Amino acid sequence: MKRVLITGAAGFLGSHLCDRFISEGYKVIGMDNFITGDEDNIAHLFKHENFEFFHHDVTEFVRIDGPLDYILHFASPASPIDYLKIPIQTLKVGSLGTHNLLGLAKAKKARILIASTSEVYGDPLVHPQQEDYYGNVNTIGPRGVYDEAKRFQESITMAYHRFHAVETRIARIFNTYGARMRLNDGRVVPAFFGQILRGENITVFGDGGQTRSFCYVDDQVEGIYRLLLSDYAYPVNIGNPQEITILEFAKEIMKISNASQKIVFKELPKNDPLQRQPDIALAKKVLDWEPKISREVGMQKVFAYFKNLSQEKLFKREHKDFSSHIKR
Repeated sequence: MKRVLITGAAGFLGSHLCDRFISEGYKVIGMDNFITGDEDNIAHLFKHENFEFFHHDVTEFVRIDGPLDYILHFASPASPIDYLKIPIQTLKVGSLGTHNLLGLAKAKKARILIASTSEVYGDPLVHPQQEDYYGNVNTIGPRGVYDEAKRFQESITMAYHRFHAVETRIARIFNTYGARMRLNDGRVVPAFFGQILRGENITVFGDGGQTRSFCYVDDQVEGIYRLLLSDYAYPVNIGNPQEITILEFAKEIMKISNASQKIVFKELPKNDPLQRQPDIALAKKVLDWEPKISREVGMQKVFAYFKNLSQEKLFKREHKDFSSHIKR
């Protein structure tokens, strides 16, 4: 039985990856310090014979006894609300955490896949975004703590690949949505649904003309799984190329949920990307992958999930308290 370590296992994508690898017959070792992850996301796995969990911060030395075949590094804040509140931890997990896990991959002769992001492209001057585009990123802006952590993560990963011959894979993940997202994490999909379910007006930043492309979690996980098992060592965009403006998307969400609230406009955050659409030609070629689930179907699924959340979670407006999880 092959063994895989998944960091950020209690997060949105990490928990779904744990489910996928267990269903494929792997021994899964989950790791998380719960700084942004939620124990509820993996509670159903704690008694599973093929799941083992370590409460650990990957910016500290990572030790795993026994053989290890694969590592998926998904430990990182992924929401602007999160990484703007914990900027140092965001930079550390992308740098020190990635370094520790690359060292583990080298020692175990394991293949490692790192979760990069479309944010490496910054506010792009090329549209749609291809993997050979270098990006347009403000290194000292408020979003730089996340963008540059991910760009460094890619650089050190390729250095280990070239210098130490470590088997590496890099997934550039575009906007993904699905069950287990936090309603108050600031990302577009849960933010809109959270406001609708609480009876609040829908907040659109700027004039709503900025675009995003949303990929359902099952499609995303399939792309990541195929990339890990592929022979391709360089970055690959994993996302849905169906682009929509934020204003159009807000109206679409309101229609799905039969909402009657108003749309209100607020100032656009600094360095917020105006366009975001993946070119997935490379993923089609090397992974034989493209998303299958339409936005309409996917949004109906996630709306049903959010409606079934407990009232306590639904009406909890304050942000997650990071203080007990931060090493100072």
